[in-house]
Amino acid sequence: MFPYMRTRIPIKSPKEIERMRESGRIASDILQQLAAAVAPGVSTKEIDNLAADLMKKNGCKSAFLGYRGFTGQICISVNEEVVHGIGGPRRIQPGDILKIDVGIIKAGFIGDNATTVACGEIPFETKRLLAVTEQSLYEAIAKARAGRKLADLCGAVAGFAEPFGFSIVREFVGHGVGRKLHEEPQVPNFRPRGKSPTLMPGMTLAIEPMVNAGVPEVRILDDGWTVITADRKPSAHFEHTVLITYGDPEILTDRPRLALPEQLGIPPLKV
Repeated sequence: MFPYMRTRIPIKSPKEIERMRESGRIASDILQQLAAAVAPGVSTKEIDNLAADLMKKNGCKSAFLGYRGFTGQICISVNEEVVHGIGGPRRIQPGDILKIDVGIIKAGFIGDNATTVACGEIPFETKRLLAVTEQSLYEAIAKARAGRKLADLCGAVAGFAEPFGFSIVREFVGHGVGRKLHEEPQVPNFRPRGKSPTLMPGMTLAIEPMVNAGVPEVRILDDGWTVITADRKPSAHFEHTVLITYGDPEILTDRPRLALPEQLGIPPLKV
């Protein structure tokens, strides 16, 4: 299913890494500003328009717009929508959760990151979903070290999230990223079967857990893009672009965490 050994994973040069740092920093800054703009009554199209303005201001462009016909500047997905939602007239309501995914191109290199934002108060179990999904991302990043197998990183997401009763989306996965939005390797959020490549310094990966409150199965709406949960229960999505180094992994899209579990008013997470 994942023929890693028959593909070549790009290794970035020091100059390319510097450009990716810049792209990652800009992508993160834009994502944080969009997250801050989420409020009741704001349309998802207004968030998309703001993204276009911020990209222009930063001298970059969307990595998503026009990709295989995609019509949004960003992906913005609400509640049971998992990923690939397109901004439109829908107005954000109190209690909604929004997945905002920002990919930008600056000087030929891509920064890609995503977060899930709550609009006002949300149910306890949805808070738990967001906290677990975000933590699963950092569990995977902790395994993003030279000399380790990619499968260890992938397995860390499901290994953390599933014991809480949540499920992992399997039809959509993370990926390598750099000059292209989707490079090798695929980065699933579960341990893949078969041989797995060894992580090497200079690899850059978009690690992006997609975790559902209910069943793992998903459907695609008639627009051909928007992915929803099959049971219409909420889904959460978090993403960072991560550089494999000779030491600790470097998060190229670093930003403050959404919230620690204690700050969400729920017990500390334990597996």
